[in-house]
Amino acid sequence: MQNESSSVLNEFCRGSIDAFETLFRQYQHLVYSWILRIVRDPATAEDLTIETFWRIHQAHARFEPVQGFEGWARSIATRAALDWLRARRAEGEQTAEVCAELAAPAEADAAVTAEIRLKTALAFQHLPPKLRIAATLAVIEEQPQKDVAAALGISIAAVKVRVFRALRLLRKNLEKQGIRP
Repeated sequence: MQNESSSVLNEFCRGSIDAFETLFRQYQHLVYSWILRIVRDPATAEDLTIETFWRIHQAHARFEPVQGFEGWARSIATRAALDWLRARRAEGEQTAEVCAELAAPAEADAAVTAEIRLKTALAFQHLPPKLRIAATLAVIEEQPQKDVAAALGISIAAVKVRVFRALRLLRKNLEKQGIRP
């Protein structure tokens, strides 16, 4: 199986459409799930998954089969999601509905009011994209720091710094709104 897998990777690197389609089928769900963790919107995640695979196809000649496909695909997916977050921030698109959806916990917590969740989500949306993406993956999604670092193309120490800065900015923003985290 390992030889077959490396053969597909080598063929992809040479520009084989069949190898690309094989990798697309194999990694589509993983890439979609990764992007969904970042953008928190299924429709956007679908669009960005297609964008990611377009970028992957365009960059096939730069792919190093020895490094493995999953990490490379995650890093391209992360860049696509980060580009989307930056563009969205530049457009000023900050809807309360998206923020409320981001803040909604998986299970309702009676101690946390809807107003606090909304304010927290709004504060989170105001984070710079680089900090927000690191905090989303490391804190909210509880991804291993080494995976976050690989996806962002930074060191584990840089992930820790970005998460620390994100949490510090969130705390300051919430304190200005009268919420003591």
